[in-house]
Amino acid sequence: MTSISRERVLVLDFGSQYAQLIARRVREQNVYCEIVRHDISVERIKEHNPQGLILSGSPSSVYEDSSPRCDPELFKMGLPVLGICYGMQLLNKKNGGIVQPGETREYGPASLHPCNDSLLFKGLSDSSQIWMSHSDTCTQLPEGASVIGTNEDKVPVAIQLSEKMFGIQFHPEVTHSHE
Repeated sequence: MTSISRERVLVLDFGSQYAQLIARRVREQNVYCEIVRHDISVERIKEHNPQGLILSGSPSSVYEDSSPRCDPELFKMGLPVLGICYGMQLLNKKNGGIVQPGETREYGPASLHPCNDSLLFKGLSDSSQIWMSHSDTCTQLPEGASVIGTNEDKVPVAIQLSEKMFGIQFHPEVTHSHE
């Protein structure tokens, strides 16, 4: 039997309305999942011994001085990290990219078009409905990052920053995202 610590994922909650749903979806995959504060220390993360981290969304903007932050050292832990919405923007900004206000707020259905053979999208269709809920955009990626998914307008909605670090602008945890 697998020990619970070997299958633990932590969701860092930046104030997302979907944090509980993210954790539920992970648990539905038979993986133990806990929601923790966004400002949890790296030492405390190590005590939890997770196998991966998920950075939730937030109603804030990463470029605001008052926006929630995380310990930047967690990006150096070697753990798989998935940033969702605000989490993607935070990954992008903290690793040298640029996030700016979008021209319009995207709220509702969109299409995901995977750009390559990314492990993140293995087995997905060439086009899949996703759910967007954001007003900011990653306008420049960090050095070494790549776009691994776009929407129907060719706007990046998924990025890969390293072998284990990904960001998605959409919400895969809601039923409106089909795959």
